[in-house]
Amino acid sequence: MWFDYGINNTKSIVNRNPVTIHNNPYSKISFKQGPVQDTFQNNSVERIFNETEIRKLIAQNPEITNILSENKIPVRLNIKELQEMKDNHCKDTQNIAVAIYKHLPKVLIQDINLADLKDGAFLHDFGKVLIPGEILNKNGKLTDAEHKIMDLHTELGYQLLKNTTVNENVRELVRLHHGNYEKTPNGTNFIQNVSLQIINLADKYSALTEKRCYKNAFSSDKALSIIAQDVQEGKVHPMLYKALLDAVRNNELPRK
Repeated sequence: MWFDYGINNTKSIVNRNPVTIHNNPYSKISFKQGPVQDTFQNNSVERIFNETEIRKLIAQNPEITNILSENKIPVRLNIKELQEMKDNHCKDTQNIAVAIYKHLPKVLIQDINLADLKDGAFLHDFGKVLIPGEILNKNGKLTDAEHKIMDLHTELGYQLLKNTTVNENVRELVRLHHGNYEKTPNGTNFIQNVSLQIINLADKYSALTEKRCYKNAFSSDKALSIIAQDVQEGKVHPMLYKALLDAVRNNELPRK
């Protein structure tokens, strides 16, 4: 696939001419979703971001303690980290997801339930409340064993939300938000769910442009350059990248 990224050009990616796609094999990929249903809005999902509610959810679903026990993880809630995430990364990811949605062609978003997209983006990292703090806040590279535990946050988030009024479509977005594509002998197959693709990209851009315990915040240009490389490697769909780029150029997302 070929994009007019300008990665090797000193001119800002954000200020360059519009992205063009030349004979891109992924441009023929179509996204299709099944029927979706409404879910409650963000001002409602925020109410489950508290210790009392989360302990109730754990007690109601034995699969959660099974997962923790199998991986030798103590039942310990990271409430402080969860609140900080809710007020920053979760809201940021939600705003980015909506901005990407607004810049996608109508044919791609006609089956998207915007309420579900917003809730999925806001809740995507909810399961991190159960990831040990020493892994979640590690100031350095994770080991393979630590990565395995960190990766459990998607399934833990899904299981935590099982006994809430969050619908299955949103729960699946939480569960799968890191799995937007799969490699095959013939190239990349993107998961056929545009909402999932949007949340995956929004999460990535938010993470790159915010300060983390293991890195400083990247500028918008740096983050877009990194994601441009992901597009070239088949990890991000080019249409979504263009939508993100358009949103940044139009100042619909804060320049960082």
